[in-house]
Amino acid sequence: MNPFEMMKNLAGMQTQLKNAQEQLSNITATGSSGGNMVVVTLNGKFELVDIKLDPICVDNRDIPMLQDLILSAFHDASQKIQEQIKSSLGPMLAGMNM
Repeated sequence: MNPFEMMKNLAGMQTQLKNAQEQLSNITATGSSGGNMVVVTLNGKFELVDIKLDPICVDNRDIPMLQDLILSAFHDASQKIQEQIKSSLGPMLAGMNM
């Protein structure tokens, strides 16, 4: 392969990666558990951006249950983010032979 062609392709890939990173910031997903007692929102970088707790689940005598609900809601949102990333960035990543 021609080294100049490789350099041109590399510049294009860098642009595509920058665009992908910007898109990840705009993707959000909400996950819930316990019948919506715990609701969390993640962005495309899997950063927790919001959490809502129903007052009924805040019982200081049952902290382990609340911890499990938060974890479950986080995993629910994570799975939804992964699905969104695959559907929105999948075609671009396929074009990069990754």
